[in-house]
Amino acid sequence: MASKSDLAADIAARTDSYFNRTRRIVARFGDKRVTYAVFMRRPVVSAPRLMVDWLETVARMRRTTLEIELMYPEGAWVGAGEPLAYIDGSLEQLSDLETILLQKIGPASVAAHNAYQMCLALPEVGFLAMEARHCAGAEMQDMMGYAASVGSEAARREGAKGFIGNANDATAHWYGTPRGFGTMPHSLIGYAGSTLRAAEMFRETFPDEPMTVLCDYFGREITDSLAVCARFPDLAAAGRLSFRLDTHGGRFMESLDPAESYAVLERHAPGAIRRYRSETELRFLVGTGVSAAAIWRMREALDDAGYPNVRIVASSGFGVEKCRVMADARAPINVVGTGSFIPDAWHETYATADIVQYDGVPLVKVGREFLLRKNGARRPSG
Repeated sequence: MASKSDLAADIAARTDSYFNRTRRIVARFGDKRVTYAVFMRRPVVSAPRLMVDWLETVARMRRTTLEIELMYPEGAWVGAGEPLAYIDGSLEQLSDLETILLQKIGPASVAAHNAYQMCLALPEVGFLAMEARHCAGAEMQDMMGYAASVGSEAARREGAKGFIGNANDATAHWYGTPRGFGTMPHSLIGYAGSTLRAAEMFRETFPDEPMTVLCDYFGREITDSLAVCARFPDLAAAGRLSFRLDTHGGRFMESLDPAESYAVLERHAPGAIRRYRSETELRFLVGTGVSAAAIWRMREALDDAGYPNVRIVASSGFGVEKCRVMADARAPINVVGTGSFIPDAWHETYATADIVQYDGVPLVKVGREFLLRKNGARRPSG
């Protein structure tokens, strides 16, 4: 844990200067007890824990008291403009904390909402969080791991399978697992020289682990997958062998082209392509990369070859919209590997705080009266 002096220096350096100046002015002219309302301009899933933990740490370091009233429990859906929390305390002690506390609740709540929507779109599918390498450092990595776990738990309460874990050890605790999951990257296949040899190397090194094999490196998704199945028939029969489809968006999966992609979906989900579709939806259904047609074609090939228990892991661009399209096409996915719950539009992650009460007197800038506590009603936190 950072020392008191380190924490003070960090807050001063990272906080907007007008908040630092406000603190000095209040210290000179007299403190007031204030109430901040924290809200967002778009619907979210409440993910306040990182903010609350940080505020409590700062309060202990400063030997001050704060009252944090969460208006919604963690994982609850919150409408646009609804206060997520009220924070009561000394203006001198709170005024320079606004910048950082907003950083800790806004992006997490939007990412939690994205994860929640993805899990509900594919309720029978497990999700694996693979966002770490797309994060801007360790703090964001921890925040996004926390956020996905909150969204997942919210979806589980509505019957979805949700996130089964993540891909690294540092944030595995958010999912209740001791370590991250995963088997091999593309670099191992390049090193081995073939998909089959990479699988053999993995099996020799980790003989007791289930195995997920990337199958797109050489553009022979079906051919290489069936070769691995033939080499490890016991794993295939036991359901301990999976293939991860991560086909590049610049090409079709092996054996597919536009016509064949349409034909595959005509066999399995004709309704999905007979309705009006946007260009993006059509790409997810029958386009290049990991499309619904590609997933169905892989399932066909595995089943026809006598490997019905082999599982399919799908990755590459699985955000909310792609998950919804896959659900409409009833794509036979067992696990989705994704980091696309990270918000696309960062302007949507901006949380805002306004003081709504000074020494017990309600007062807020014109236009933000909706943030005032209504009739003194208080909702339980936690």
